[in-house]
Amino acid sequence: MSGLEKKTIYFKEAGPKNTDALLGFVKDYAKKEGIKDIVVASTTGETGVKASKILKEYNVVIVTHCFGFQQPGQTELREECKREILADGAKIFTGVHALSSAERAIRKDFGTVQPLELIANVLRLMGEGTKVCVEIALMAADAGLIPVDRDIIAIAGTSKGADTALRILPANAARFFDLKIREIIAKPYNF
Repeated sequence: MSGLEKKTIYFKEAGPKNTDALLGFVKDYAKKEGIKDIVVASTTGETGVKASKILKEYNVVIVTHCFGFQQPGQTELREECKREILADGAKIFTGVHALSSAERAIRKDFGTVQPLELIANVLRLMGEGTKVCVEIALMAADAGLIPVDRDIIAIAGTSKGADTALRILPANAARFFDLKIREIIAKPYNF
């Protein structure tokens, strides 16, 4: 039997208390595996600041999302965090969630679930961070900030902080089913 043996980190519980350990493990993993591109979900920017400092030698893309009722282009990303992230050489992308967007409005107004929300809910079977990792890989690929011809690392969390990291061959949203989750680097055991 031929196979590949790899180490996966399982955090006992989900949440931000895992952020520092996860980022350190990802840094070691990326160096060992030759990964050059890392996407990180960050709402307020706190996780983004930590990632941009710890992972400085990589192409780090911090992915935020548009905030519901504010003016177009405004986010929950705090200005001081934005400045630090950019000063560390990371990029910031703000966009619509790749796995909900207008479909969420259809569900709310018409009471019916659409395919993207079904996909998102299936991914959540492995934790919220898994769903977000896939989503931010799609978003960063669509923005042209990461390649789609080599593996990347996606980092996300459950509510706040980071507790999940996946090795992904990304794809653009229009080619969603070309995306491959190659490896679970870390995730919470209980979520």
